[in-house]
Amino acid sequence: MSYDIDFDITGRVSKLESFGLVDGPGVRFVVFLSGCNMRCKFCHNPETWGGGGESWTAKKLFEHIRRYKDYWKKNGGITVSGGEPLLQMPFVTALFTLAKRENIHTAIDTAGQPFSSDPARLSEFEQLSEVTDLFILDIKDMNAEGHRELTGVANANIIEMAKWLSDHNKKMWIRHVLVPGITDREEDLKALHDFISTLKTVERTEILPYHTFGIPKWEELGLEYPLKDVPVPTDDEIKRAEEILNTGSFEP
Repeated sequence: MSYDIDFDITGRVSKLESFGLVDGPGVRFVVFLSGCNMRCKFCHNPETWGGGGESWTAKKLFEHIRRYKDYWKKNGGITVSGGEPLLQMPFVTALFTLAKRENIHTAIDTAGQPFSSDPARLSEFEQLSEVTDLFILDIKDMNAEGHRELTGVANANIIEMAKWLSDHNKKMWIRHVLVPGITDREEDLKALHDFISTLKTVERTEILPYHTFGIPKWEELGLEYPLKDVPVPTDDEIKRAEEILNTGSFEP
């Protein structure tokens, strides 16, 4: 399908990382966009919450990124993260359209929160999906109340987005941040496993261990970090969560 794309559209960029190794397949150039509807208690990029950052046009940003193409070899590419990249869908669509013209792999690292079945928003999302090779979807918590307590928002539309991606044959990685005492409940991990089992296009599932690297950023912003007494998960706790997520059960 053909769309009119404005390559001079501007986006708000929080930071750029030229050599990412955990943001999709291969070596990635990672664009962190500003803006997020969530207020995750463990967020390690709270500086991206607002609408600040540097202004780039999609064309200028792509011209900057393509200079690093030799680093990516055959299996790398561009990942747009955040913040929440779906809050700037027309900008990302323009950037990825330029990338696909040069056969560059594209990925979005998203929490899915802005997803909506409203026709206008869904049309924007469909356009974006046509130039996106991989969606890396971070599901914070399958439990609706737990999700709202942890992030400040509901999760129904996030679940809806995962179903849409599956129904439309869009490749996905599913990630889950393991926070001891909060997102490690066995019943919720089993529920996440069961839900993933209904999706047709999930290529990979990952447990991301909770860490405290973002605390200095909270302090710099004058914010009180809400999980300061929560420990990082042990190797055994990570192994248990991975087993439940992959098999639906755990054998001690």
